[in-house]
Amino acid sequence: MYHQCKKIVLLRDQFLLFEILRMKKILILSFLSFAIHAQAQTQTPLSVDWQKIQAQARGQTVYFNAWGGSEVTNAYIDWAAKEVKSRYGVALRHVKVTDTADVVKRVQTEMAAGRVKNGSVDLIWLNGENFGHLKNANLLYGPWAETLPNWGAVDLNKPVRSDFSVPTDGLESPWGTAQLTFIADKKTTVMPPHSAKEWLQFAKANPGRTSYPKPPDFHGTTFLKQLLIELTPNPVLLQQPVNAAVFKTATAPLWDFLDQLHPLQWREGKAFPASAAAMHRMLADGVLRLSLTFNPNEAANLIASFQLPASAYSFGFTAGTLGNVHFVAIPINAKAKAGAQVVANFLLSPEAQARKADISVWGDGSVLDVAKLPAALQASFAKKVPGALLVSVPLLAEPHASWVDALEAEWLKRYGSN
Repeated sequence: MYHQCKKIVLLRDQFLLFEILRMKKILILSFLSFAIHAQAQTQTPLSVDWQKIQAQARGQTVYFNAWGGSEVTNAYIDWAAKEVKSRYGVALRHVKVTDTADVVKRVQTEMAAGRVKNGSVDLIWLNGENFGHLKNANLLYGPWAETLPNWGAVDLNKPVRSDFSVPTDGLESPWGTAQLTFIADKKTTVMPPHSAKEWLQFAKANPGRTSYPKPPDFHGTTFLKQLLIELTPNPVLLQQPVNAAVFKTATAPLWDFLDQLHPLQWREGKAFPASAAAMHRMLADGVLRLSLTFNPNEAANLIASFQLPASAYSFGFTAGTLGNVHFVAIPINAKAKAGAQVVANFLLSPEAQARKADISVWGDGSVLDVAKLPAALQASFAKKVPGALLVSVPLLAEPHASWVDALEAEWLKRYGSN
């Protein structure tokens, strides 16, 4: 009887301990959730104007035109849609696009057709030349971005007020950061190249094992800009609008470099991978020794999803790699301007930014100044996982947006028939 009673008491104590630990975990998670939500709501006191915007937004449907080529990105936007619906009564619809330039053309077409108040686009994920085209044509609503309550936590040391050297002027709100990052496999590449010069040397030592996506693919054009910044004699000129004379002088070293590089590439430079995703597959299959991405955490994501081996790793160039901020903007003819601002503000919240930065969710860089956040939240932004870019690589500023079209046109003229 004694031993039976003792066993019952032991089981009771174990159950109580389990319940205490379970409740403790729930309390900790609840506290963190409350802290994130409170931080999001109190970063800047809600003004009367913002309260009015929230009231106008309730019941609106926001058509968010955003790239739909990534499962993790799509899943994140789905999560954000559920949150803004439950919190603010805003219906967020993800219109998946493959090329933001098509959205720009749609806005232009609608305005030309007289749809000045009932456009089909309420919010656009964009940056670079697409922002420049819309701004120059006066097709963006605003300024509004710096009036968002969560703007107070934005890291102003990041290029959040300039988009490819074009001032944003409050016409778009930042929601993520990106930086050109290269990927290799330790099993085949112990010492990767850390500059354009070393890239060419690597290609000579590994004929047929390097390449880059064919422009105007975004990643391919980004690679061209990276090389141009490093090779051009006066990179400061790249921050100014392009003109024919400067373009010819500035790009001459780039074309000379590519003329040397292409014969050493996969298929002797007569064909190019269609995308960065295709390069990742070729790296995994051993066809290529190097791949590239604009997300420093993408290799970690690919390892986690078994698309790359655990021996894959990320690296950058010693002098830095190209980086920028990506934004959301509201067309001048958007129907749900209030709802779009509410969505943009939520995307800037510590909760949304922390979730987006989580490698298990997306791994996209935050635009917030983490030092402005509570210590409990700071830790969630500091997680690093195998395969991700583990060292700090200097961020190089984007050339002026006008250089993109000029670069792509000249590249296609020289190499596009391949």
